Amino acid sequence: MLERFLRYVVVDTQSDPTSTTYPSTEKQLDLSRLLVEELRQIGLDDVELTEPGYVFATVPGTPGSAEGAPTVGLIAHVDTSPAAPGAGVAPIVHRAWAGEPIVLPGDEAQVLDPEDMPGLAEKRGHDLVTSDGTTLLGADDKAGVAIIVTAARRLLAEDGPRATARIAFTVDEEVGRGTDHFDLAAFGADFAYTFDGSGLGEVETETFSAYQLVLTVTGVGVHPGTAKGRLVNALKLLADVIAALPRESLSPETTEDREGFVHPERLTGTASRASLWFIARDHDDAKLEEHVELVRRIAAEVVGREPRASFELVVEEQYRNMRTALDRHPEIIEAAEDAIRRAGVEPVHSIIRGGTDGARLTEKGLPTPNLFTGGQHYHSVREWASVQDMAAAAATCVELVRLWGSGSGTEGA
Repeated sequence: MLERFLRYVVVDTQSDPTSTTYPSTEKQLDLSRLLVEELRQIGLDDVELTEPGYVFATVPGTPGSAEGAPTVGLIAHVDTSPAAPGAGVAPIVHRAWAGEPIVLPGDEAQVLDPEDMPGLAEKRGHDLVTSDGTTLLGADDKAGVAIIVTAARRLLAEDGPRATARIAFTVDEEVGRGTDHFDLAAFGADFAYTFDGSGLGEVETETFSAYQLVLTVTGVGVHPGTAKGRLVNALKLLADVIAALPRESLSPETTEDREGFVHPERLTGTASRASLWFIARDHDDAKLEEHVELVRRIAAEVVGREPRASFELVVEEQYRNMRTALDRHPEIIEAAEDAIRRAGVEPVHSIIRGGTDGARLTEKGLPTPNLFTGGQHYHSVREWASVQDMAAAAATCVELVRLWGSGSGTEGA
């Protein structure tokens, strides 16, 4: 699995939120095509690269599997976040890490210090993988990809009862479009699990609900040499909108657990016309609507002070909290917990302060909780992954397919 992971992370697969194509970057398909060939090489015949760019494949069930065994989906995404540099990844394996701070050689200002990185100190003795500090690592979610491919190969080498498993590797998850063209009927699973989580043993059944907001302000453009009394600067008006946002609440840097936020993340334009992108998040849908109205109210107040300016706020739903739908399928969660225990780990329930492909798939009718991969500190040049935790996730994946094939997890499914 480690050998696969190291090969996958050097392929630049960053998605692009500004792109209008699907997938948003052609380079994501470099890894998708590699995976098609690799899945065929390990013995799968039913492998395809779909027109939108998804990789679909099947691990066939065995004749000895339980009558009525379901088809289980196993899902990860190939793209990496645009939040940090993603080209030229140079992975480093720190064998049997002794617990000292890890100085990343590409940028010695980047230090993985167990004193200020929750969870790192617990991995003393593990083999850790990092980048060189100039790029992200890509464990989100190439760890998930490596876990599923490794589990598939292991399952194919066994004769014991197993359910049919459908594999999907998606694109554009990091820009909120991972399931835009996902064909549930063609996929053919009864339910699925995304391997896109983080810490050891995590089972995640609750996400934020999410909107993207685009606030566009139109001012009055004039040559700065003759602008007195005439120029209305759209960039300054958007700066005033940002300054008016709450500082001690409703921001990622001041919230935790189920607390939501409104986060300005990108600003583009000129003095005459400029746009500001926000992400609005909350576990409570009613509060999420309140966050949208807050932005609208601030924009109206700020822009309203200048009668020559105008604004438009476009609100786009990205995904919904998957908890309500998953609560109707406790057997799917219980099977995940059982599989994690069979892999020698105690399951840990946590909430996602973000989203996964599983949130959109669950909303579309395919119940899809999220499971751990062993990666940590995502979307950062200080991202790292534990090889031992990745191996535990791969073992969990194997146990899930065995469990559903043996009939142990099928009651109520």
